[in-house]
Amino acid sequence: MTILLETIDANNIIIEIKIKSIMKTGLFCIIMFGSLTAMAQLDSLPYAAFPPAPDHYSAGTVVSRLLDGLGFRYYWATEGLRPIDLAFRPNREARTSQETLQHIYSLSNMIISAVGGHQIQPAQPKTFEELRKATLEIFKKASTIIVGYSDRDMENLKVAFGDKTLPFWNMINGPFRRSSGNPFSDKVEMFLGTIMN
Repeated sequence: MTILLETIDANNIIIEIKIKSIMKTGLFCIIMFGSLTAMAQLDSLPYAAFPPAPDHYSAGTVVSRLLDGLGFRYYWATEGLRPIDLAFRPNREARTSQETLQHIYSLSNMIISAVGGHQIQPAQPKTFEELRKATLEIFKKASTIIVGYSDRDMENLKVAFGDKTLPFWNMINGPFRRSSGNPFSDKVEMFLGTIMN
């Protein structure tokens, strides 16, 4: 469809403007810009795709791969979360999904501090998007640092836990909780890997 706009100048000349062509070009540009922006945002966060595996096994590459696995799972577990998802609490005693993600963020800071990234007392992200991005970037930074660690480097790696300094093994032990109302024994300390009397 061509729309004719008539403008009469001193010589009474009719100027024809083909708006349809201009609109098509404009719409194409808007769609392309939106697509590129969406792709750039997807690409700006680490772990949208699982990175290639290292070409050899060492203590550093195995732990790096574990961190990459955490990052990949975290990316997709948090992709598309809505405010209702973030506010979900399985029971009165449990954390909300948002609180769990904040806890994972604090654990990621323990990891980066342990591997020499010196991410001590970072500013708490204010939005879910900031929290997600910061956590993913910490996993990526820690993985990038630790992939080059030798076995001896890994033996000497320590993690700060409150006022204690523990071997990095304790980060792999990790905590475990039940939300079903049937808690496991309070004598079991998952992080320390011990059973208390």
